[in-house]
Parts: sequence; structure tokens; C-alpha cells
Amino acid sequence: MKPVLLNNVDHHDLRVAPRAGAEYGDSVNQLVLFPSEFEEAQRTFPIIFRRGEEGVQAFALLGLDRDENLFLDGDRWTSAYVPAIQRRGPFAIVLQRPAPGVDTPADPKIQVDLDDPRVGAEDGLPLFLDHGGNAPYLDHIVGVLRVIYEGVEGAPAFYAELDEAGLLQPITMQINLGEDQGYELPDLFVIDQEALAGLEGETLARLHRSGVLRAATMAVASLGNVQRLIDLKNRKLGLG
Repeated sequence: MKPVLLNNVDHHDLRVAPRAGAEYGDSVNQLVLFPSEFEEAQRTFPIIFRRGEEGVQAFALLGLDRDENLFLDGDRWTSAYVPAIQRRGPFAIVLQRPAPGVDTPADPKIQVDLDDPRVGAEDGLPLFLDHGGNAPYLDHIVGVLRVIYEGVEGAPAFYAELDEAGLLQPITMQINLGEDQGYELPDLFVIDQEALAGLEGETLARLHRSGVLRAATMAVASLGNVQRLIDLKNRKLGLG
């Protein structure tokens, strides 16, 4: 890797190809989702939660086997939405710390990995306009990185509210493809629909004000996409 801070002088003519594929980390059966992505993601993917050492995290469920993304076809995604964590491509946000003794917050900057094969590709898209300013592709990347940055900052409080309200239900997801084949996905959490329906009083009002209630409802609705995974898997196996 060769990460450098992006700037419009050194990288004025740099082009980047927005490619996907297994070599870029897209061939996985789960990807991190941030709460601000739920509205678009719930139309395509089941949204599930896992509890790890750093707390609760939401994921888009993409496949049933290891390294399987049923929404990836070679070098392109077939879904209308792609999680921000992959849509960012070879870009990242880094926090540039102020000089010692300077009492200002860290400044987020965009970093690009010059060793990534998508960077400098002949068929790539420009990052900057000829006469200055961001090109549309870089504006898109800025938006994607904002989703990630704000998600990393704000998601822990969001998940803490779900936890405190008793809305996370542990499950082992049972998925049957047919008489002879099925999958068990253990150690998952989903939104407890009964607990969600039973919210009242100040708890209900607080979750409504914070936007957690709306996002939780979207996560519940997303579970209807489990059938989509089954259909895609059966098609892949030639069973449907």
C-alpha cells in the first residue's frame, strides 16, 4: 500500500476506475453497514447485527457460504445499492492532528492508495476538473466517506440506544434451500419485533426523536430480503 493525502496539485490529472471484484474485497458474505445506510440497504439486503469486542455492529447479509457475495457478478455489483465501506474504493479518511499545543480538533482529510490497481487506470474517471474543483466522481467519493466517518462517530450511540431499549434479539438464522440443503447462521441479532411494537411513553418518544425508531423499523423490514438470498442461491446452484 502507498497511501497519500489527496490534493488537487499533485493529483490534478489522476484518474481512478470505480471497479469491483473479489480482488478488491467485494467477495464476502457480510459487509458493515452504518445506520444512515439502512433506508437504501433495506430494499435489497437483510440487515443483521453482531456483537463483538467493540460492541454491536450492523451488517448487510450478502451470501450464505464463506466468501460468497450473491450480489457480485464478476467485476460489478448487481444490486441497486452498494455498502459505503466498499463503494469508497481506494480512498479513506484520515484525521490530521493539529500541531502540539494547538487547541483545534483533528481535521479529516482524504487519502488515496496509489498502489491500488484502480488508481491511474486508463479507463478511470478524473478526480479534478481541468480548471479546478472536484470532478463528479470525487464529489461522490466525498459523500461516501462522509457516511463512513459519521457512521464510525455516531453508530456506537445508536446501537447503545437499541440495547438499552431491549430491541436486539439473539437468534440463529435457519435458511432452507430445499429438502437436502440448509444453512444455520449463529450468533446473530435482529430487531425484536414484539419489543419494538411494545415501546411506549418516554422510551418511544426518545427513540422517535433520535431517529433510532425509524432505522429499527427499516431493519425489521429488511428481513424480507432473506427470501431474495434464497432465490439467488438456488439460481446459482441451478435449483431455481
